[in-house]
Amino acid sequence: MRKSCKVEAPAQLLPYLFEQWADLKKKQIRTWLKHQAVTVNGRPVSQFDHPLAPGDTVAIRSDRFAVPKTSLASGIKVYHEDATLIVIDKPENLLSVASVAEQEKTAYFQLTEYLRRAQAHARDRIWIVHRLDRETSGLMVFAKTAEAKQALQSGWDHVIKRYEAVVEGRLPKPEGTLESDLNETNPFKVYSAPPSAETRHAVTHFRVLARAERKTLVELTLETGRRHQIRVQLADLGCPIVGDEKYGAKTNPAHRLGLHACGLKFLHPETQKEMSFESPLPKDLARLV
Repeated sequence: MRKSCKVEAPAQLLPYLFEQWADLKKKQIRTWLKHQAVTVNGRPVSQFDHPLAPGDTVAIRSDRFAVPKTSLASGIKVYHEDATLIVIDKPENLLSVASVAEQEKTAYFQLTEYLRRAQAHARDRIWIVHRLDRETSGLMVFAKTAEAKQALQSGWDHVIKRYEAVVEGRLPKPEGTLESDLNETNPFKVYSAPPSAETRHAVTHFRVLARAERKTLVELTLETGRRHQIRVQLADLGCPIVGDEKYGAKTNPAHRLGLHACGLKFLHPETQKEMSFESPLPKDLARLV
């Protein structure tokens, strides 16, 4: 911490900061507040009129948080960072976490290295909340504490997760819901099957956004989060995602899988404030439609 102060009388946060750090420019203090470098009783706060009570401890964190849209190694972009979590935009062809064959070229490894460079504590680490396929680009959230990881994962079914996909052909209607039972026992490929002890029910809502010659751009909102859920269900419709040879695609015009995690909305595990993030469709996919 740069400095900490014990509150002696009721006050609002921003005027209190101006008074206690009177030797600094107000712009610097507002920047600290915006990027949640200000803590009250150990919790990051960004609300300028947050009420302070006698006995509260106000401090400025010395560790640096990335400015939104900061680019890191392997093409990762940081969309948001605070003391509790970090939200990134993962490029395609980057693993979320390590595999037997690849330990370092992963989002997890790169974020861990970034965190340890940016902060003084060499033991600081990132906690995995969810994953994206290597071939899929888009938004991911990682936790900075075990408590945040547990809170995010326990409420993951309530997180709004949106994707955009460029698919071959035309969907049968402009919007609707896909439901199927998926067998995930094969580590390499998921497939639809009659309901059984080995299947899990999968639900995806879809909406057509644009059409081009022999291709369609579709928005997908997950109600469940099964492995390869979107890829299998679209393939079952006869509209596999472009570039998805594993699930029957015949074309690969962008030389990548045409799937992008474009939206995340969830409650912050510490503040309970609604967090909403949008990532535009990458240009190499957008130009297809």
